[in-house]
Amino acid sequence: MAALDGKKILVIATNYGVEQDEIVVPTDQLRERGADVTVAGQESGSIATLVGDKDPGKQVDVDTTFDRVSVADFDALVVPGGTINADTIRQDATAVALVKDFAEAGKPVAAICHGPWTLIEAGVLQGKTITSFPSLQTDVRNAGAEWVDQEVQVDGGLITSRNPDDLPAFVDAIESALR
Repeated sequence: MAALDGKKILVIATNYGVEQDEIVVPTDQLRERGADVTVAGQESGSIATLVGDKDPGKQVDVDTTFDRVSVADFDALVVPGGTINADTIRQDATAVALVKDFAEAGKPVAAICHGPWTLIEAGVLQGKTITSFPSLQTDVRNAGAEWVDQEVQVDGGLITSRNPDDLPAFVDAIESALR
């Protein structure tokens, strides 16, 4: 039996501009650990990923859309980064509401790189300590959180990491939160 058998994880991303490794690695590794991972996009079809925010990456199939999911059906939420993805998703009211609803339900919310922009928009950082891509430090502090520079930071149900180099610790922390 795998560590995450029976756990359901939702990954939300826009259909363009997600950092390839920040969606592919957690999705694949969490599935390998037994989780049922659902990828939701703004639209059906696929997600065009980027490598380094400019070079085309892999296409990731979308299982559903933001407006068709319910927090009640999942155990955790993952928000990948990529500057374009993160800037777009934080402007999507449905995605922001999902982040807020997961946090209010006490379910783990994991965000990497620029993904914490959506946490800021959802208003879930007050009094928390998180990490992110370094350029978000001021935004994080202005949202009422403390920013730290480390590969993974867990504060209550929030799991955050800085960049693709931190993915092993990020995925391990998601697994730990669901055990």
